[in-house]
Amino acid sequence: MYDIPMNGPVQPGYREAMAMNNVGSDPLVDILLNGIKGKASTADLYYRLASIAPDQGHQQDLITMMEEEKKNWWELSNLYTSLTGTQPVYRHEGVPFSSYREGLSIGYDTALNGYEQFRLGSLQAGNPQLYEVFVNTCRNEWEHARRLSMLGIDADNRVTSMDYGPAPYVVDIEEATVENDTFRTAIWTGKHLQVTLMSIQPGEDIGLEIHPDLDQFLRLEQGQGIVMMGDRPDNLTFQREVKDDDAVVIPAGTWHNLINTGNTPVKLYSIYAPTQHPPGTVHVTKADAEAAEAGQGY
Repeated sequence: MYDIPMNGPVQPGYREAMAMNNVGSDPLVDILLNGIKGKASTADLYYRLASIAPDQGHQQDLITMMEEEKKNWWELSNLYTSLTGTQPVYRHEGVPFSSYREGLSIGYDTALNGYEQFRLGSLQAGNPQLYEVFVNTCRNEWEHARRLSMLGIDADNRVTSMDYGPAPYVVDIEEATVENDTFRTAIWTGKHLQVTLMSIQPGEDIGLEIHPDLDQFLRLEQGQGIVMMGDRPDNLTFQREVKDDDAVVIPAGTWHNLINTGNTPVKLYSIYAPTQHPPGTVHVTKADAEAAEAGQGY
């Protein structure tokens, strides 16, 4: 991951002073080691979030926070070595997230947890250097939580939540698709074409259906599944595994379904020509979609 030196000089007599003040006790060492592992994870998280940030402002904030995490990581690691005489040993695993917005939320929760951890550590620290490192790290955690909250609010404002048709419209369709968490949201409805975003949960499916008078195009931006098509609902002879970046074309009059076979939501956008759903359609869950379609005949 990152090459961070952890071999800073140990001041003569410092380790002995730590032992005399009993600050090398297990609780403080545990806080240090947990903090080191946490900083490794969050530095990596911010790096990956910066790579998919929606604009340069978001990207720069995340890179700045990553550099601050790396600095705290270096300070905590050197302090650990000073206290114990050994290098910290731990296993680092990347924090999983399925969308930019989810990653920000995970980072926010992690920063608040880190703030509380280092706040309690500072209350137990009897040595000035240990206290100073804990307090400074605690302040950074609080500031990172604040920044991540603001980034999250801005990201929420960017997420498409209304139908912009039939006016001229430009959108980062990949970002909008991945950020969408509703089963179905129409983002553009015109006279002859409609664009919707869909999020299909693991084990869920779109639902077996047929559109007699329209063609349909699907494009997966995240996840994996199986698409099935045929001339009858009991004769789906066309079956293909699909994954992110795959496109599916469904001719009019074809029975079809798409099943999520992965462990993360399938995020896709669908283009209907002509339109299929009422303008402004938002179905938060599949149950909402089924209820609406049963009542409206779709």
